[in-house]
Amino acid sequence: MEKTKRYLEKHDDDDDRKVASTIDALPFRFYENFVMTDIRVDLIEPGRIVCSLKVPARLLNENNSLHGGASASLVDCIGSVALNTLGANTTGVSLEINLSYLDAAYLDEEIEIDAKVLRLGKTIAVINVELRRKGNGKIIAQGRHTKYLAISSKL
Repeated sequence: MEKTKRYLEKHDDDDDRKVASTIDALPFRFYENFVMTDIRVDLIEPGRIVCSLKVPARLLNENNSLHGGASASLVDCIGSVALNTLGANTTGVSLEINLSYLDAAYLDEEIEIDAKVLRLGKTIAVINVELRRKGNGKIIAQGRHTKYLAISSKL
């Protein structure tokens, strides 16, 4: 249990404190740029956006495959942008994101992120996002993203 605690806390020595200080000094909204850098847009049509990404080393987990958190961030970011293809004036806030991880993607592997808006209502939107191997179309992860679209007050 102590090993687990040390893994999570990461602040027991000077090196960990230096890393934390460096991370805290990163620019505002760094995380989104960290995940989204090198995305290429392949297709945009109403209600759908398809992007490609060559899996970079910065997004790998300890098993040298695409980190689940990076996959979730791609579902969040690309799914949110898909709303703009239907003229939504906001990308809203996330109510729910779920992912099913079906396979792995590895360093320098080309993946495709395909986001389709399933519903765009007055206050709720639902987007389906698939991460696939670009070469053979095999699904790596499948996500569903539900968003609340805040409406401006009439007061």
